Amino acid sequence: MNRVFSSSTDNCPRCGKIQIITDSITGERFCGNCGFVFTERLEESSAEWRSFSREEYESKSRAGIPTSLALHDMGLATVIGPVNRDAYGKPLSASMKSNIERLRTWNSRSQTHLHIEKNFRQAFSELNRLKDKLVLSDDAIEKTAYIYRKAMEKGLGRGRSIKGLVAACLYAACRDREIPRTLSYVSSKINVQKKDVARCYRLILRELDLKMPVVDPIKHISGIASRAGLSEKTKRKGVSILKVAIENEITAGKDPTGLAAAALYLSCVKNNEKKSQKNIADAAGITEVTIRNRYTELKKHLCT
Repeated sequence: MNRVFSSSTDNCPRCGKIQIITDSITGERFCGNCGFVFTERLEESSAEWRSFSREEYESKSRAGIPTSLALHDMGLATVIGPVNRDAYGKPLSASMKSNIERLRTWNSRSQTHLHIEKNFRQAFSELNRLKDKLVLSDDAIEKTAYIYRKAMEKGLGRGRSIKGLVAACLYAACRDREIPRTLSYVSSKINVQKKDVARCYRLILRELDLKMPVVDPIKHISGIASRAGLSEKTKRKGVSILKVAIENEITAGKDPTGLAAAALYLSCVKNNEKKSQKNIADAAGITEVTIRNRYTELKKHLCT
């Protein structure tokens, strides 16, 4: 009977000689003197010669794709590979290829035979599309998937559109991670009315008892300045204006996007950069009246 030893064994357990040979093809380790095999197979740590991973994970690591809440099966389901070859690399026969194709079809169908699994597949497919549109990190997507799963456990998806609930969960995740994405911006990218997303968002906050941090208006400065085509000097001046406003407690209860836009407009006035309120309002996604009101307040408290 063969005995398996760790790779740190130097002497043959039978004859005691130090003539250990490793076969890189079969993975066996045996004694070159007496032929005793004490390791039948070594674990291969190098990369695969072909990839069994899904489309979004193209690496050839042997560990496979990591588990993720943003996958309908969390990445734990068995997937039949697309390569029509056997274990020895030989092409499959025509009859076997037909059977494998049918097995792939049934394997794909069997993963979503429940209503909740079909819901997750559609929702996370939409979420993956939004990730590229909104330029979000994997952490934000994982948080969104976590909130969405909790919402479905509570039965909040009943009678509501999948897109609206996904957008609400995504906005909640952005608020939790302090990522500057407005509700209007998220709803426009997923093509759902803002009021529907806001209704789902309020429901999620109430039913899941989520506590959201206060949004920092300084984080909106960079995006608005970039879309409005403002200079770096104006952007830095806008940041300094907001810092002083926060220290003087002027920003309490105000829309952070409106404050950031008003600070940038005030910075344009001080730096003699010719930008109208309409230009900055369009870049921020708010009205000119909001900028005018916030601008008046900032000018009154900071320029006296």
